Amino acid sequence: MTQDRPIPVRVVVLGGGTAGWMSAAGIAALLPGLATVTLVESEDIGIVGVGEATLPHIRGYVERLGIDEAAFMRATHATYKLGIDFRDFGSIGTSYVHPFGSFGEKVAGVGFHHYWLELARQGQAGPLGDYSLAVAAARANRFKPPAQDESLASTYGYAYQFDATLFGPFMRQHGLGLGVERIEGLVTSVERDPESGDVAALILKDGRRVEGELFIDCSGFRSLLLGGELAEPWEDWSQWLPCDRAAAMPCAHVPDAPLRPYTTAAAMPAGWRWQIPLQHRMGNGYVFASSFLSEDEACEAIRAAAEGEPLADPRVLRFRAGRRRNSWQGNVVAVGLASGFLEPLESTSIYLAQMAITYLIELFPAGGGIDARDRDEFNRLVDMEYDRVRDFLILHYHATTRDDAPFWDHVRTMRVPDSLADKLELWRRAARVERYADGLFYDASWIAVYVGQGMLPDRHDPRAALADPVRVKAALDRLRQAIAGEVAAMPEHGAFLASEAARLAEAA
Repeated sequence: MTQDRPIPVRVVVLGGGTAGWMSAAGIAALLPGLATVTLVESEDIGIVGVGEATLPHIRGYVERLGIDEAAFMRATHATYKLGIDFRDFGSIGTSYVHPFGSFGEKVAGVGFHHYWLELARQGQAGPLGDYSLAVAAARANRFKPPAQDESLASTYGYAYQFDATLFGPFMRQHGLGLGVERIEGLVTSVERDPESGDVAALILKDGRRVEGELFIDCSGFRSLLLGGELAEPWEDWSQWLPCDRAAAMPCAHVPDAPLRPYTTAAAMPAGWRWQIPLQHRMGNGYVFASSFLSEDEACEAIRAAAEGEPLADPRVLRFRAGRRRNSWQGNVVAVGLASGFLEPLESTSIYLAQMAITYLIELFPAGGGIDARDRDEFNRLVDMEYDRVRDFLILHYHATTRDDAPFWDHVRTMRVPDSLADKLELWRRAARVERYADGLFYDASWIAVYVGQGMLPDRHDPRAALADPVRVKAALDRLRQAIAGEVAAMPEHGAFLASEAARLAEAA
């Protein structure tokens, strides 16, 4: 007996840009035959796009959609990214890299950081970053893809740094090639089903109706469908994440400077500034709290701090930290900024959009309409991801000894969410990190920030003290030497990019 093939769900995506075209292309590629996809966008509405840094999860998404990595990187002027270099966060003059990779490895079930903490207590350990291949390669401005085995060369990952204004158009072309229908038009009103209250159609300025069964709101901060039409409440997190502005200014590369395979986040008096090295320019910006610094002052500060010749005047972006209470209500699913926003300190914006698309595909209402249980599960998963990322971002501000500016006094002394307070207590008491199976930022990420910002625990696993310290130190020295050897064999980041471009050109 054969099962009847379900009638394809008519999916309408409102809004282009990164979230919109990632959603459209993802559904078209991964749900063939189960959905038809129409995307409505207007060239009259700009996108929020400066230099974008990402997390390693984007690689899997690009691969699943059948996108060639080298072609994608050429089209978006992308560079590779091994982590983020945080400067002056714990205290002025300090620096650490949050790597996309591990620190050492477990021994007899005891995490590497416990042995490192024990040796550090004895004054015999080097900086924690010395025991991470990702950190060492980033510091040396070298890169090659990780090995696909169980060797030391496999202990790191990588992401991309690309021009967001080019990523959306690239995804548009890919989505159109997958069969997505694009409609150019400005939405002026929304038609609702009189019985269910669900969205039935988008009404365009020229009178056209775009009907659908499932609507994906990628209209950015406006959240036209979920926040506007359906009035889904907003949870404001500005009491914990007070930065609500960014002054962005692109610059030319400094002549002869190495092309860094990492993003830089440098703390400033009222927030922090980023540097994102792309192939054709350097992205710069100052993320700041307007209650502590004016927009004019922020623009002057980024002009003074930026490296390289400015390519444009600073432009100010306004935002607020938080999320919708639910990201899926009725037959509307919000993805990207329409769902929520967390400042770009850990490059999570594209991940949060990708995460929502992935969960939607897993819980997609194929055939029998929308099941409330699937909708509830989607909201639970999205909320969990946002909450965990929120706590991790707050940690960067709260775990500091800085008292040199009112902004840092505020974030250092503020009351944090109970979920983060519990994590901090677990670390202080036993050097443990809360474990979970899915989502972002596992042990190494939290440990990098805790240690990098000077938050050492009161105790660690007592089993680490049972090992012979001489043998442990010798093992750590061998690891550091092996890492140095791996890094020395890597090409410079810029040279690797050039070789990949040449390979792509030869294959064309």
